[in-house]
Amino acid sequence: MTQVVISIGSNIDRELNVKRAVSSLAHTFGSLSCSPVYESEASGFDGPPFYNLVVVFETSMDVSSVREKIRAIEICQGRQIGNDRRGSRSLDLDLLLYGNFVLYDIDIDVPRQEIFHHAYILKPLAELLPEVCHPLIGESFRDIWSRFSLQPESLALVEDLKLP
Repeated sequence: MTQVVISIGSNIDRELNVKRAVSSLAHTFGSLSCSPVYESEASGFDGPPFYNLVVVFETSMDVSSVREKIRAIEICQGRQIGNDRRGSRSLDLDLLLYGNFVLYDIDIDVPRQEIFHHAYILKPLAELLPEVCHPLIGESFRDIWSRFSLQPESLALVEDLKLP
């Protein structure tokens, strides 16, 4: 079994789409561990704020199958996937980690390079898997978060959102 980490984001019907995503991921992959949910500003475009979190699960599926399953979940929840990935979206599921697997190809970016660039990814990842080390640099996510030096997006803990 391989440990997989997925980020979830939505800024259209956020609460509904985040809850549906967690339910769909659990239905597809089984038991999930979920980080706290954070609200963050839209990054790279003007739009309403996002809800973001990170989930972890174990699977025997290969990396391509995992990626196909998460794309299918996005599409089922109304995500229009085109060339321009900027803009509001009902659901954004990104494969952050697939065990210690490292692959940078046309369709796969594992470990996801955005981990180092966005507080809304790194903070929940560091909270959920503080002792796990990044496959390329060998440092724990807690340590990486403690040194996060980019201008952090405004993050607010969403305390009243109950996940399935």
